[in-house]
Amino acid sequence: MKIHLDTDFGSDIDDICALAMLLRWSSDAHLTGVTTVAEINGRRAGQVKHVLELEGRNDIPVAAGADISQGFYPYELGLPPEERYWARTVAPLPKVAGEAVELLKQSVEQDATVIGIGPFTNLYLLESQYPGILLNTRLFLMGGYVYPPREGFPQWGNDDDFNVQVDARSALCIIENSDPTFVPLSVTVETALRRKHLEVLRGGGALGQLLARQAEAFAEDEQIGEKFGKTCNKLPRDIINFQHDPLTCAIALGWHEGVETSHAPLKTELRDGVLHWRIDPDGKPTRVVTKIDGDRFSQFWVDTVAGVAYT
Repeated sequence: MKIHLDTDFGSDIDDICALAMLLRWSSDAHLTGVTTVAEINGRRAGQVKHVLELEGRNDIPVAAGADISQGFYPYELGLPPEERYWARTVAPLPKVAGEAVELLKQSVEQDATVIGIGPFTNLYLLESQYPGILLNTRLFLMGGYVYPPREGFPQWGNDDDFNVQVDARSALCIIENSDPTFVPLSVTVETALRRKHLEVLRGGGALGQLLARQAEAFAEDEQIGEKFGKTCNKLPRDIINFQHDPLTCAIALGWHEGVETSHAPLKTELRDGVLHWRIDPDGKPTRVVTKIDGDRFSQFWVDTVAGVAYT
């Protein structure tokens, strides 16, 4: 299967977890390109290139896309300190105007499945330049707020749907002009990168060691275990982060164990810069993942990335 990944790489570590899984998936998965969104002068794209180099995958094209300087986002979207997360300064990848849109277009023309795990800005720019291109594209998007999370998990609401709400106008355009499958917070919140995963990751080569390093730094900075592991009784106490983006990528690639998807008739409306979703009999039928087995996926991710069985 051909895959194009559109990502806001480098902020939350679930993006690097997703890319690592794609790189170590079976030979059936072929990355036709990676584009970065919410860019900071090519820094995110440079970090993607660094990961690809660790895996000897310089054959995969990378392009820096929509930049924070272009006015799409209501607040600054930064990156954590490289000396802690990368142990070095990573050279940015110079941005070439229009390159990300053209790389996305090339992937679509190759019948690649497009997976969006960041704000939808690059997809908006693609649709704006080539109207109708996304209508028949197989598209999977991390985000969307249709149903609340189940009891026992963080009770996040519509305003917490970062990928959609940080650039809601682009999100509305994509919803209206494509036929995506949404993998929303209500299910991704049931996944977990755990402290007990770190030892096996360290045995997974240079990339596995980098993942473990970033996980430790992220755990110290974000304190997810303190905030949610101790207060949500269906989450493991040693949780480091949620695997929002890896789950989205796995479902796009056909991973289906415990996965259920429904066609929800949705109406969306932009009010005061916030996108609102509601079920309506006259709404657009939209594919939404409604159920997963979080524990099974979390183990599957570790097995895939580390290349060994994990229990």
